[in-house]
Amino acid sequence: MSKPTATPGLFRLTWPILIETLLHVGTGTVSTLMVSRLSDQAVGALGVANQLLAMAITLFQVVAIGSVVVVGQRLGAGDRAAVQRAATVALAINALLGLVVGLVLAGMAPSLLAWMNLPTAMQPEAGLYLRVVGAGIVTEALMLSLSAILRAHGHARDGMVVTFGVNVLVMLGNALLIFGLAGLPKLGVLGAALSTLGGRAAGLIALYWLFRRRLGFAPSRRYIESDWRNHLARILAIGLPAAGEMLSWSGMFALVTSFTARLGHTALVAQSYTLQIVWLMVTFVQALGAATEIITAHLVGAGNLNEAYRQLLRSLRLGLGVTLLLAGLVTIGGRTFIGWFSQDGEVIDLAGHVLALSLLLETGRVFNMIVIGALRAAGDARFPFHMGLVSMWGIAVPLAWLFGLKLGWGLVGIWLALAADEWIRGLTMLARWRSRAWVGKALVHGQG
Repeated sequence: MSKPTATPGLFRLTWPILIETLLHVGTGTVSTLMVSRLSDQAVGALGVANQLLAMAITLFQVVAIGSVVVVGQRLGAGDRAAVQRAATVALAINALLGLVVGLVLAGMAPSLLAWMNLPTAMQPEAGLYLRVVGAGIVTEALMLSLSAILRAHGHARDGMVVTFGVNVLVMLGNALLIFGLAGLPKLGVLGAALSTLGGRAAGLIALYWLFRRRLGFAPSRRYIESDWRNHLARILAIGLPAAGEMLSWSGMFALVTSFTARLGHTALVAQSYTLQIVWLMVTFVQALGAATEIITAHLVGAGNLNEAYRQLLRSLRLGLGVTLLLAGLVTIGGRTFIGWFSQDGEVIDLAGHVLALSLLLETGRVFNMIVIGALRAAGDARFPFHMGLVSMWGIAVPLAWLFGLKLGWGLVGIWLALAADEWIRGLTMLARWRSRAWVGKALVHGQG
């Protein structure tokens, strides 16, 4: 066993993850702006298709999240050989899973969109986008694994640089293919799909090159021939409950979106635009949560449990402070922000009312985005999953139906239901961390 790897600092991890996340979200926002020049209907169609793609990508998070924790704890304990074996298993499993999911998305696109209650007029464009991007989703699966392993080693800036390059390619492709610039055919939504696929393929090549350069080895059968089941079991012990919790949220939100679709075209488009701003707003907390998870895994692997406990509380205070500031700005300027996307007065008015709830919704979300990652990193992945099932399906869904449809509060009522779920889950997660019930659940045990 070699010397334990030094635990990376919070700032060193957070800022490149933040920029990478902003670039990811920014690409979606810019693409939405470009597609909005075609029609609001096209935006709504892509919004629903992207929700299905996000649900599929959550499956790949089973391996990506599990590998961050396993590799991080092994690095903290100084077991380099186990790191190489776990990384190879993670890449192999996500490659296989990506191919299978791609076939399902490409072959079942119309049925999936019908299940989402997407209006018939929007289905052709959404189906085209889903088939093209879904068919190549294996690139996203492999990029997630490569980026996760690099982050666990402290190389968070690599993912940031690659994502920037992917964004440039996607935006350039959008400009050329959506609108038919430089003599190319005007492909509309198909152009957005092709540029997304091409950008991801280029990103995969770049990440794999960085993986080999930074870590000094190439994935090979010799790393998994004797012990792959053990490493897969450890990855899944963390990844399955984590992805189950995220899939539960994605499924819940998909069902809630079907409630929104029943409210009509205006509500569906307003939600699509609102989400673009919300995701931009929460990127700092998302990056802070990812960085805290990596640090916690290193500290737990090294046996430094008291420092892991204190680090989570420091991260949580920072996340709440920043979120209060950003949510206040969004509450004040919501209608102005929506006006960047749409000229429809009804859409702007409704989205503005929903954004005013961000101060309530996003402060509750902070607890879940930061504490859940730390619990996973400590090996306590099942509790967030079980609590998520209870809260999402026992609170968010019935309240969304009650407030949004039954009582007639519309999209505002649906978002109030989502806020209730975030706060109840979040405070429960904090109580779990403070109880130290996660102590002793680590996959490896250091000497701290």
